[in-house]
Parts: sequence; C-alpha cells; structure tokens
Amino acid sequence: MSGMLRRTFVVFTLAATGPIASAWAQDTVRVRGTVEGMDGSVYLVKTRSGDTVKVAVTDKPLFVAMVKASMADVRPGMFVGSTAMPGPDGSLHAVEVHIFPEAMRGTGEGHRDWDLKPQSTMTNANVEAAVTGVKGQTLTMKYKGGEKTLVVTPETVVVTYAPGDKAELKPGTGIFIAAAEKKPDGTLLTPRITYGKDGLVPPM
Repeated sequence: MSGMLRRTFVVFTLAATGPIASAWAQDTVRVRGTVEGMDGSVYLVKTRSGDTVKVAVTDKPLFVAMVKASMADVRPGMFVGSTAMPGPDGSLHAVEVHIFPEAMRGTGEGHRDWDLKPQSTMTNANVEAAVTGVKGQTLTMKYKGGEKTLVVTPETVVVTYAPGDKAELKPGTGIFIAAAEKKPDGTLLTPRITYGKDGLVPPM
C-alpha cells in the first residue's frame, strides 16, 4: 500500500468507525448481500434473505475492500475480530477471522452475540497467541475484562482490509454494511460499504 493510500485509509477509517454507532444506534440495520445493479446513484442489493433493498451512501462515503489472507498473517499483538459458533463440547469455532489495520485497533473491542447465524458470537480483541497443535490450531484473544480461545479449522475464512474503490462494486459483488439508517421511504443510508474483492464474500 502506498504512503498516500495508507494515510487516506487511516483518516477515513477513523472517521467512519467513530460516529456511526452513537449517532444511529436507535434506528440502524445491518446488511449482508450482493449488488444487483444501480438505480441512479442508489445500489440495489439482494440480501441473504432474498429481499432487494435500496442502499444510498452519504456525501463522503468510505468503500473498504476485504481481501483474502491466511492464519500465517496473524501474529501476537495484532488486533483481530472473529465470528464464532459453539462446538459440541462448548468450545468456540472460528467461522472467520478478520485482521484489522492498526488504525482500527480497539474497534468494537469485546465479546458479544452476533447475528450471522443463531448462537454466533463476535470477539474483537488483541491476539495473545496463535498456536498449531496436534489437534489443530487455536487463537487466543484477550480484551478488556476477558479472554477467549477459538478453534481455527480448515474452513475458517481469514481476511484483511484494504482501501476500496466504488468502481469495484459491480453486479455480483458481495457486500457487508455494519450500520445503515432506514429512511422513511425504505431506502437505507450508510457512510460505509465493505465489499469482497476478487469474488470474496464478506464472511462476517
């Protein structure tokens, strides 16, 4: 990443991760879906439930690309997030691991319920250890007030973030919107769209 892109990403990322939750907490929705097309400047998005919604962006939107990574990229000291599902023995099995850029350290820190699937959780925390053992790999994550150890399987999807470009949001592109405001006409308004690059489906 060039110095200019890095600085731009840092500035826009910090701006995007601050006011969303506090300003829109009362009336926001999360969107997972696929771009179907455009209606003027509005994106037509088919959600995972099969509905088509209209998504508009604010005046200075942020587009963030999710790109493929691997557990070899995860090292102690990094700040990461992971969606997980409980295993039969009660252990947490990582569905995905997303590596935050340093500018996003602390974003959503903690452990909470998540809506990807029933019983799913989200943990955003600092990596204490990523260990490969006889029975597979584990990821130990520590956050303020707690710690979780997740089982990483061959099916776990690992991604990281990169500066995006709205020109890459074409029909078939998978997107994830953490917080969109529902307007009176039903249109969803968001300051940020995260999308999968090169066919990747955002796993969050």
